[in-house]
Amino acid sequence: MSPSKLSPLLVVAAHPDDIEFGAGGVLIAESQRGREVHLVVCSRGESGTHGTAEGRTIEAENAAGKMGASLEFLDLGGDANIENCRAGARRIASIIRRVRPGILLTLTTEENQHPDHPAVGRMTRDAARLARFGGVKELLDQTPHKIGQLFYFAVTPTAIPRDIAPVLYRLSADVVAVWREAMQAHESQMKTKDYVSLQVARAQQLGLSCGSEYAIALYPNDPLVFGSLAELSGSSREF
Repeated sequence: MSPSKLSPLLVVAAHPDDIEFGAGGVLIAESQRGREVHLVVCSRGESGTHGTAEGRTIEAENAAGKMGASLEFLDLGGDANIENCRAGARRIASIIRRVRPGILLTLTTEENQHPDHPAVGRMTRDAARLARFGGVKELLDQTPHKIGQLFYFAVTPTAIPRDIAPVLYRLSADVVAVWREAMQAHESQMKTKDYVSLQVARAQQLGLSCGSEYAIALYPNDPLVFGSLAELSGSSREF
């Protein structure tokens, strides 16, 4: 598929660093292939131990620039106050109708993680459904849109779904170098621990399992559909 025909990639997360730490390498690789990447962050990290809302906003903007992505903030109550609700899902659905992505990424819905994460994951999942319903009265001023696929990503190991087999996205060393820069843009969060090394180590471990230097796991919400076995180009069964 030529770059001009690549549909946009929309990513929705709760906090200014979730996207970079959880899926940054994927976004960089897709951006480098010519895909439009748009990020939606549903708080400004107001309740974090380190950094200010203003500072973390700047960090997120710098990181998005390094990834070749556009960025917007959506206020759903603020950091540590995001609740899974239908009104929030409709607001995300409105963004889906505006951006019209082919692929949607969001946080996993596992409970054992920051409570904002599953709330945003569930609202984004529901938003993908609402975005295609033509009769939602709050969205009548926008044309309905159906995405191609929804994937979840896990920021931490405890957020990994137990009942969804992952799709492994291979990353080159060049992409990982840019990914490191994007994560390092969130310098206020490095006061807690070296998140960059943690995420790269996770990617190295996954890469070893699929014959690559690095990989990131994505978790499909629905079964993947193929029209030909030729489209299945790799497997983690390398040994």
